[in-house]
Amino acid sequence: MLESLKSLTEEELLIIGRVLIEKMDSLHSKIQDDTATSIDKANLDFSNEIFALAKNRIHVQKNEKLAEKDKDIWVEKTSDSHNPHIRLHGGLMEDDPPQG
Repeated sequence: MLESLKSLTEEELLIIGRVLIEKMDSLHSKIQDDTATSIDKANLDFSNEIFALAKNRIHVQKNEKLAEKDKDIWVEKTSDSHNPHIRLHGGLMEDDPPQG
């Protein structure tokens, strides 16, 4: 399964992202309606973490592009071998770049 995920196109990844956001909206709604199960809550927590990691990756890439244009902007990545980290829930979690 993991190998087939690595061969996804940009369009397929975009669709997966949209479905993830739709599912997050649905889970938020269940929580607001007080109909969410413990599994729903765990799935929402996991989805929120994935969403936060993705947003972090987007901001890092934008900042790195600006830095490449000699803009005065802070970037966490200090070399090609260094991967930025995201701070979630008071800790550090490595945000590995996509392989492939």
